[in-house]
Amino acid sequence: MSDATPQKAYQVLARKYRPQTFEDMIGQEAMVTTLTNAFKADRVAHAFMMTGVRGIGKTTTARLLARALNYQSDNVEGPSTDFSQMGHHCERIMASTHMDVLEMDAASRTGVENMRELLDGVRYAPVEARYKVYIIDEVHMLSTGAFNALLKTLEEPPDHAKFIFATTEIRKVPITVLSRCQRFDLRRVEANVLADHLKKICAQESVSVSDDGLALISRAAEGSVRDSLSLLDQALVQSAGDDGEISAPQIRHMLGLGDRSRVFDLFDHAARGRAQDGLAELGSQYRDGADPVIIMRDLLDMCHEISRAKAMGGDADFDAAPDQIARMQALAGDLTQGQLSRLWQILTADYSAVRLAPVPLASAEMSIIKLASAAEMPPPELVASILSEIKSGNFNHPGLKISNGSGVNRISRSSSSSVSAPKTAQKPAPKSDQTASLSSRVAPVQKGEPETLPPPPPAPTADIYSAPPDAVVVSESAAVQNFADFEALVEALPREKIGIKSDIDRYFRVVSYRAGHLRISKPKAAPPSLIGRAVEAFTDLTGELWVIDITDEAGGETLKEKRVRETKEREAKDRAHPAFNHSLLKRARLIEIREVVPTSSGVMPIRGNEG
Repeated sequence: MSDATPQKAYQVLARKYRPQTFEDMIGQEAMVTTLTNAFKADRVAHAFMMTGVRGIGKTTTARLLARALNYQSDNVEGPSTDFSQMGHHCERIMASTHMDVLEMDAASRTGVENMRELLDGVRYAPVEARYKVYIIDEVHMLSTGAFNALLKTLEEPPDHAKFIFATTEIRKVPITVLSRCQRFDLRRVEANVLADHLKKICAQESVSVSDDGLALISRAAEGSVRDSLSLLDQALVQSAGDDGEISAPQIRHMLGLGDRSRVFDLFDHAARGRAQDGLAELGSQYRDGADPVIIMRDLLDMCHEISRAKAMGGDADFDAAPDQIARMQALAGDLTQGQLSRLWQILTADYSAVRLAPVPLASAEMSIIKLASAAEMPPPELVASILSEIKSGNFNHPGLKISNGSGVNRISRSSSSSVSAPKTAQKPAPKSDQTASLSSRVAPVQKGEPETLPPPPPAPTADIYSAPPDAVVVSESAAVQNFADFEALVEALPREKIGIKSDIDRYFRVVSYRAGHLRISKPKAAPPSLIGRAVEAFTDLTGELWVIDITDEAGGETLKEKRVRETKEREAKDRAHPAFNHSLLKRARLIEIREVVPTSSGVMPIRGNEG
């Protein structure tokens, strides 16, 4: 039997390098300054609420606070945030073994009985330390009864009791509890600050990790110090005992990330409409071990960075290599803000789809195809400009012409013009350049044939940022032009719309009418959904988006009132006919009146009224 001393268990970096003083807290300078000043001024609250994302330092801050409240050394007797000298209670407080500092996990002790058991000891003075400190982690997990049991004690605690709460879900904490605490929001740590922190730890561990590798870990941690240390712990084993530097490709492979330059290549292919090249690059990254979900997230990051470059120009700062920044700024100059917003919308929707898809790669490929198709669309700004000009009758683009056929306006390139693609800078392109941009995106056709865009969707102005490529074609439905008045429009509603047709007849009093726009008096006692149903019915009928304005102005009579009036006037006219004055009809009962017209075969009734 061996008497050898067992080897000490390995301690993970997240525990080994947990902050021991307030100065060790990174990225939380505002909170540290506030607490330090409060202790110096002897204005320390009796309850604190620490909130923030996971791994940001909430529990560590709570223990440091407990240590500061109970700090006592040979030279210092009162509370202090200066831990340059180890105090009498410090070691046990940081190890969670001090009897006057009670830590409770609210996730496992949520009931009111647990809270009452904890609070039973509040009235007793501390045994050794200056204050009895209660640290409750994940406090939002407490039940309603437990919160209610805590309220009275929290509002008027004894002088020797202090409460420190920590939570990741601050919105689940009752406002009655929050109002009794001094709240501190711990911020996410910036990626560059986190990378510097990891570099210092690597130096203390005598390991070498490339700066690009540390930057990858920092971005993947999303501001969480604990997550970054856990990832660094995992990265250190990549060297497998080798003394060489752990490279960025090794860490990228560990994290399942794609090469940033290759991600840019993929985005560049998709944004410029090169679907084949984009699919090839996506397949290559997938074969090299990249996760489709992470690729989609990287594409979102890339779209965000390029959009910032477009909006901010030379004032934008980026966490990337100079050559990559130059590529982002170049692509930002070639795309409009509307096109970038459209790409962002597609990526945002498809990111969730890829996460939930049974075959993530297939879903990611469809997203690349969709992005490439969107690149073939005209810029949304140009679409909106042309639609507005056509509607107002001021269409004036030298490189384009409008041809009308079958009730549809088609925009095509003028045969006499030669327009080249624009070279846009950071500022939005002028109208002439936008026209050229549209012209450059029109699909090539056979020589001698006009280059036209395909027919339009029903409502081209619904959303210019997600409009299809043919949204620039403006429909002028012949049906709309044929409705000379409101009555003709309502009469044309199909049989299945009999319900809404009846309501329109009863309640609509028209103030003004033109194609696509209706102005009516405020309908009284009408169903709440009447206006919406009417807009839908007219839009389905005409293929154009209708606008119905409600006003306090007096409108005309309803269609139902008009029909009743016309019927009465017709009957009065019929009864005024000389035939009704015949002596034989004075005692007769009128059954029906028919109006007839002569035909080649005799007469034909065209109208009948029963009396």
